[in-house]
Parts: sequence; C-alpha cells; structure tokens
Amino acid sequence: MDTFIDFFANLTSLQKLIWIIGMMTIFWILEGAYPLRKFDYKKWEHAKANLILLITTIIINVFFGLATVGIFNWLEQSQFGLLNLVELPVWVEMLFAIMLLDFLAQYVVHYLLHKVKFMWRFHMVHHSDTHVDVTSGTRHHPIDFIMRETFALIAILIAGLPLAYYILYRILTILFTYFSHANIRLPIWLDKTISLVFISPNTHKFHHHFEMPWTDTNYGNIFSLWDRAFGTFIYDDPYDIVYGLDILDKEKSDDILYQLKVPFTYKKSNLDSFDISKD
Repeated sequence: MDTFIDFFANLTSLQKLIWIIGMMTIFWILEGAYPLRKFDYKKWEHAKANLILLITTIIINVFFGLATVGIFNWLEQSQFGLLNLVELPVWVEMLFAIMLLDFLAQYVVHYLLHKVKFMWRFHMVHHSDTHVDVTSGTRHHPIDFIMRETFALIAILIAGLPLAYYILYRILTILFTYFSHANIRLPIWLDKTISLVFISPNTHKFHHHFEMPWTDTNYGNIFSLWDRAFGTFIYDDPYDIVYGLDILDKEKSDDILYQLKVPFTYKKSNLDSFDISKD
C-alpha cells in the first residue's frame, strides 16, 4: 500500500498530462466506433474550442498546484483536518478522501453553478456545447474552473488530505469526466447498472439536455450516490436528449471568442427570465 501511495504522491506533471491525453484518445476512438449519436459535424473543428479551454484549465492548474503545495505542507506540519483526528486503514482514508472531494468539489459546487446566477453565467459555457463528446469534458470557462478548484481546496483543508489521496482523486476525476462525456453507446442494462453507484455516460447526458428540468439533474462526476440521496437523479430515454442551451445562440457553440465573452455580454434580463431554480 505504501508503494501505491508513493506512486501517486510522486506523479510528475508530464505523467498527468499523458494521462489526460491518453484518456481523451481512448474515448475519442471508442466514440468513433460505438457512437451514441451519429453527429453530422466536423469533429476536429468542434474539438478546437474545447481544447483551447483545456489549455486554460492546465494553466490554472499550475497556479493552483503551487497553492496546494503550500497547503499540503501546512497540513502535514499542523495535523489539521478530519483524517488527522482518527486512525483509519489507508484504504478507508482513500475512499473517504475521494468521496468527500467528489461531494464538495464536484456535486456541491456544480449544484451552486446552476443555482447562483453569477456562477451560472460562467457555467453556461459548458452547457452551450451542441455536440457533446469526449472533448466536452474539457469545456469550462476559466472562471468556472477556478470556482471548482476553490471548492477542492476547501475539501482538502476540511479533511486534512495528504497529497497522494488528492492526486488519486484527480486521476479518477479525469477518467470519469471523459467517460461520462464521451459519445459512446453502452447497452442500456450496462449503463443503468453502472449508474447505480457511478455517473455513467447516459446519466450525464441528461444533464446536457437543452432545457429544464433535465438540465438541473445528475450533478455528480464520479458517484451518482449524491444525486440519488438529494433527489437530483434522473434516468430516461437518452435518445430524447437535445444538446445545447435554449438561452444561447446554438450557431456559436464552437466560437471560442463568443463563449469566453458569454458571462460578460449575456443580457441580464434574459438571465433573469431563465428560472435556474425551476424544478
């Protein structure tokens, strides 16, 4: 187990980048072979905007990485946080860490991104994609991503996490992000079985439906347990899903400049008329 922990604690930036590229490539190939939807679009042209946003995410990660190094050093010295109050088997600590991070840094902040109008302005960019595929998992406005990372730092402090647990969580997050966004067709029985505990591809697709109420469901990233516990889980016919957002120009889904400006140029009157708390 120590070897396992040391492996994640010592992952280099290059190894993390290889993991990102590797996961995206695998699901890119799979969605080409077993597509859920046969999109009539230029796949590379669509990917360009999403990959540009991935680059901004990587840059932000560098700065947050510097901040987290200081936090992890402080946690080690101060012994602050829940995990420092009790003695638990390592595997229990890792599971607790992953579940806490998935809850606070994914489910809770994602819920708020939909319910708080200021936050929703930035999160609209993620939902404006009219052709959801594996690259859509990287589609986050920089400020949207900063808000998500802030909640991750809060979770780290609450739990008193060691670095290795956090890196393991990030590795799993990348896997599930690309898995759930990929335009892949799984047998319904398999997808539903996966969705009993985890976020499956179909499960997340409902979240990308263009209108309410499906847009405000299935907020999880790794576990579906939070959605099930808080009544935000839904599963229906995936072929009824229409991607995009009914309050944005769908013709500019792949226009990167338009997407970056959306939070600042979108008319407040239109946002007010869109009831983001609607059931």
